[in-house]
Amino acid sequence: MGRLEDFRFLTGQGRFVDDLPRSSVAEAVVLRSPHAHAVIRSIDTQAARTKPGVLAVLVESDLDLRPIPCITPLDAVEPLQVPERPALARGRVRYVGEPVAFVVAETFSEALDAAEAVEIDYEPLPIVTDGAAALAAGSPQLWDRVPGNLAFRFERGDRAAVEAAIAQAAHVTTLDLMNQRVMASPLETRAGVAEYDAETGRSLLTVTAQGLHPIRSQLADVFGEPVDNFHLVAADVGGGFGSKNYLYPEWVLLVWAARRLRRSVHWSAQRSEETAAGAHGRDFRATARLALDGSGNFCALDVRAVANLGAALSTSGPHSSTLAPATVLGGVYAIPAIYLETRGAFTNCAPIDAYRGAGKPEANYLVERLVDKAARELGTDPADLRRQNVIRDYPYRKALGETVDTGDFAANIDEAVRLADREGFARRRADSEQAGKLRGLGIACFLETSRGPDREGAEVRIGADGIIELRMGTDSTGQGHETVLPRLAAERFGVPVEVVRYRQADTRLTRVGEGHGGARTLHMGGAALCRAIDAVLDQGRKEAARLMQVDIHDLDYAEGAFAVRGTEQGITLFAIAADADIDAFALVEDAEITFPSGCHVAEVEIDRETGEVTLARYAGIDDYGRRLDTQLTLGQVMGGLAQGAGQALQEAIVYDPGTGQILSGSLMDYTLPRAADLPEIKIGFRETPTGRNPLGVKGAGQAGAIAAPATIMNAVVDALSPFGIDDVPMPATGAKVWEAMKRAKAAAGSGRR
Repeated sequence: MGRLEDFRFLTGQGRFVDDLPRSSVAEAVVLRSPHAHAVIRSIDTQAARTKPGVLAVLVESDLDLRPIPCITPLDAVEPLQVPERPALARGRVRYVGEPVAFVVAETFSEALDAAEAVEIDYEPLPIVTDGAAALAAGSPQLWDRVPGNLAFRFERGDRAAVEAAIAQAAHVTTLDLMNQRVMASPLETRAGVAEYDAETGRSLLTVTAQGLHPIRSQLADVFGEPVDNFHLVAADVGGGFGSKNYLYPEWVLLVWAARRLRRSVHWSAQRSEETAAGAHGRDFRATARLALDGSGNFCALDVRAVANLGAALSTSGPHSSTLAPATVLGGVYAIPAIYLETRGAFTNCAPIDAYRGAGKPEANYLVERLVDKAARELGTDPADLRRQNVIRDYPYRKALGETVDTGDFAANIDEAVRLADREGFARRRADSEQAGKLRGLGIACFLETSRGPDREGAEVRIGADGIIELRMGTDSTGQGHETVLPRLAAERFGVPVEVVRYRQADTRLTRVGEGHGGARTLHMGGAALCRAIDAVLDQGRKEAARLMQVDIHDLDYAEGAFAVRGTEQGITLFAIAADADIDAFALVEDAEITFPSGCHVAEVEIDRETGEVTLARYAGIDDYGRRLDTQLTLGQVMGGLAQGAGQALQEAIVYDPGTGQILSGSLMDYTLPRAADLPEIKIGFRETPTGRNPLGVKGAGQAGAIAAPATIMNAVVDALSPFGIDDVPMPATGAKVWEAMKRAKAAAGSGRR
C-alpha cells in the first residue's frame, strides 16, 4: 500500500509555505554580510527607506529583543561559553551570510531593490575558518569574552584507564580523520509567514519547521513573553534532515516585522542563502587510537576531537560533538575503556547544528575507519576482526555509560557479507582490473541511538461524527507520519484507517511536541499514541458499562465497539462519544534510548587515470526492532544512504581560508548525489525488538547517513591498497584520489616506501 499523503503530493495538492495565499502579504529580504569578519562602522538606511514600496528597514538597534538561545545542557570540564547571538549583527559580523538588516516592502523586487540601497561601512578583520587553527595561539579572536576561541572542553570516560591500556597494548592503530562540513539541502528552503493580531497581542508564524513547541518556547524567550502569545503552524514541509529544528534569526525578524507593521510578512530563503546561512553539519576533526591485545581483542579507544562550531552557537549546536557521539562511541564493539575529549572552537563560518544523525555519523566513522586500518596492519580479515569484537551479551553497559538492551551484531555481519556476495568479489575485482580500474570492498557496522528529547505527547479524540482524531507532536517533514501513525491507530482500534484523521504541527492543537529529531517518531510519539489509545479505550469501556447498565468486566471490545459478552447487546465508540467526551492525552517522559544497528558492505571502482570513484554495489543488513511499515523503513534507509554517499564522495562546504568566502555557495559547486550516482541498493532486515517502548521499535531515520560514509570510504581505501594509501579525506573526489595516487607513486619512485 502507498502512503496516504502521496495522492495529495502527486496531484500537486501539497501545501507548502510558498503555496499560501499572499495577495496582501508584505515581502522581506535579508541583507547579509559579505565579509567573514568585520567591524560595522556605520549603517545608512536613509536611501533604502525612501525606495518605492518600502515598509521597513530594520537593523539591530531597532530591535528590543533578547539573544537567540543555545539550549544544549553541557556539563563540560571547561564550561560552555555562550556569546550573545542577536537576530541582526551588533557591531561586528563574524561569518559570510550573517544577517545585518531586514527589509520589508510590498513586493519582493522592491524589498531587494531597497536592500541594495543600504549603505554599510565595514572594517575587515583577520579571519579563521579551521577549528584547530582557531584554538592555536595568536589566532584571530571572534569574541572578546571567549579567549582563545574555546567554546568548551568536554570529557567522557576514564582517561587514565585508556592511557594505561594503550601503554600495555600489543598493537595501537592511529588515524587523523576529518568529518567535513556539509549541509542538509532540503528541497524546500526555509520560509515563513508571520501575522499579528493587535487585539490579542498574539503572533501566528507559519513556518517550514518541525518540533514547533521548542521553537515557540525559544521565540517566547527572545521576546520575553509568555508562550501563549505565539502560535506556530507548519503546513507540508519539504524535507528537513535536522536543519529545520531550530530558531533562526529570520523567524524572530518575521514576527518582529509583522508586529511593527501590523501586516503579514513573508520571507523565503534563496538557495544561496540556505547554503551560506542555514545551519551546517559535521565539521569534526579527530585523532583516534584503538588499542588491541595480542589476540586481536579491542582494549581501549581514545578520541581527541575539535568541533568547528562556526561563529555562534545554534540552538543545540554543541550537542552534536559532545553528548551525541558519547552515546554510541565504540559502536557495536565490546571495548572496556573509552575516552572522548572534544574542544569546541569558534570560527568565521556559519553556525553548526544537528544534521541527520547528529554526532553518531562522526563517532561511527572514526571507529569503523580505525577497525579497518587495524585489520590491514594486523593482516586480519576486516569482517573477522569485527566479528571477534562485537558485543554478544545483552544488556551490555558501554564504557561511556549507555546500556545496549538488544541486538545480534555478529549475525548482522554474517548476513550482510552473504547479501553482498563477498565471495564473488575477487572475480569482480579481476573484471575491473581488466577494464583498467581499481576495485575495493568496504565493510562497516553501525550503532545508532534513537530518542532525541526524552518526552513526547499524543492526544486521541473520538468524535460522534465517526472520526477518530490523532493530535501528534512529532511533526513530519516528509517521512510518512500521516500513513504509519493513523494505520497504527486504526489497527489498535480495529477500525478502517479512513475514519482516522491525523493532525500535527500546530501548537494550538497539540499540547506537547518535540519533533521527530533523533529517529524518535515511533519510539516516542508512537509510544505516547499507544498510551493515549489505551486510555481512550478505558474511558470508553467505563462509559459503555454505564450506558448499557452492565458490569464493566462483562464487556469485550472489537472493531470499534463494546459488546456484552454472550449477548447481542453492544455500542460503538462513536455512539458513546455522542453522550460523553472520549478523549485522552498521554505523555511519555524519561524514555530510555534504543539502539538500531546493522552492517553494510560497499564496492567502488576507481579510474586509474582520473581518480574518479564510482559506487558500484551496496548492501546491508539492518535491525530496527519491529517494523510497522517495511516500505517506509526502506525509504528512510535509502534516503539516508544517499546522503551518506554524498558526504563520502561528493559533498563539502568549503571556505576560502584567506578571506572566509564560501566557495561552495551554489549547487554548481556543492555537489549533491543524483540517481545516476547510486547503484542498486540491497537492504535486508533482522528484528530484535526492544522492550523500551510498547511497539518494540528502535528507529530508522538516521541509520543510512551513519553507516554509508565509513562503508564507502573503507571501500575506497581498499581499492587504493596497492598504493599503500590508508586514508583519503572525505569527500573522495576524483581530484583527491588522483592526487593521492600521484603522491604514492612519487614516494615509491623516490624509495620512501
